[in-house]
Amino acid sequence: MKKYMEIYNYYKDLIVSNQLKAGDRLPSVRQASKLLPVSKTTIQNAYFELQADGYVISSPKSGYYVTEQSSAPLSKKTRSKPISNIKYDLKSGDADEESFDLKLWQRYIKSALRQQDRLLSYGDVQGEEDLREALSDYIRTKRNVSASPDRIVVGAGVQSLLHILCALTKDRKTVSFPDKSFVQGMGIFNDYGYDVKTKDKDADIIYVSPSHMTSYGNVMPIKRRLELVNYSKEHGSLVIEDDFDSDFLYQAKPTPSLYALSSSQNVIYMGSFSNVLIPGIRISFMVLTEELAGRFEMQRHRFAQAASKTEQIALCQYIRDGHINSQARKIRRHYTTKAKRLCDELSAALPNANVELSENGLQVKIQLDFAIDADVFEKHGISVNIINIDNKKAKITLTPSAVKAEDIPKAVEILKSILTQ
Repeated sequence: MKKYMEIYNYYKDLIVSNQLKAGDRLPSVRQASKLLPVSKTTIQNAYFELQADGYVISSPKSGYYVTEQSSAPLSKKTRSKPISNIKYDLKSGDADEESFDLKLWQRYIKSALRQQDRLLSYGDVQGEEDLREALSDYIRTKRNVSASPDRIVVGAGVQSLLHILCALTKDRKTVSFPDKSFVQGMGIFNDYGYDVKTKDKDADIIYVSPSHMTSYGNVMPIKRRLELVNYSKEHGSLVIEDDFDSDFLYQAKPTPSLYALSSSQNVIYMGSFSNVLIPGIRISFMVLTEELAGRFEMQRHRFAQAASKTEQIALCQYIRDGHINSQARKIRRHYTTKAKRLCDELSAALPNANVELSENGLQVKIQLDFAIDADVFEKHGISVNIINIDNKKAKITLTPSAVKAEDIPKAVEILKSILTQ
């Protein structure tokens, strides 16, 4: 066995047995090389393997720390109470274990960790250049979004990108959202002093998610897209197109992006990989207009890159090897089957309710008479997204992505017992 694997197993055993607990700091590379004793390179390789397998996490200029997930679980006697009462999650939109090949992704992470020279420096504030090149090819093929890599900015989630946008668009004062569901996004603009509105075209910035316009998963039709593009051009508005869920247009015919329809003059295109891959991979990107790309270049010293450099390197090769396209096809089939099954079984179980699949195919929509307190769902170990309960009528959406297919009948049985009281 190679020496670094001996070191890896040594620390792994300490972590699994709870001798090193979540949050504990491992000895520095220099300290460990003296204690064991082995070379610094051997220690570094062992730490890379521990990080790749999720036992530790690296903090820049601080060291390596044991993750919460890696520690051995507490016994039932020592655990005071369960973390959550929710057994069937029909609200969050999280992924299930069958939706993504984690072992394949781990191989790409391990490959990225072997690029030691790249990992010894801070990442490009704009995102790794090779990833931006891969993204440029990817969005041109997928959504007819043509943009050079120097206009693409990578971030750790959409919210981190919105902070950058707010700093670049201080000359604008108002922003409009389609509804109040994106609380975090609205909060960011509010913090930067914007007048935040909903359903108001008369704004300096118009934020839209054409493939997921509302909580019901409605898709913006081509006529409305053209109207928005023309209106924004005439009034000098800046449009933020969050292309959220565009990979999941099961029910609706795919429509062109606003960016492509507008010739990119006043539209910022934003994309993310949280849905196609898994939510834990927090890499998003945006395509700036030429004017804003120029402003970013002048102000780049003000920003910091929050997305993991290791994950960016891994994602770049994952895209170039063609896995992103096969994963999109796989997850599309996977989620289609589950959503349709949930819809069909609920339709049979609730004959007096209006049950239908959303336009984007990810949610099941329910409208029915309902006069019970909303907290009844959690008491029964199930979570749902309640749009509103008004005049003893309820509008509810269910997203089954986090629920295993074999658990759908059990979830339907619980919902029936609640909604037919």
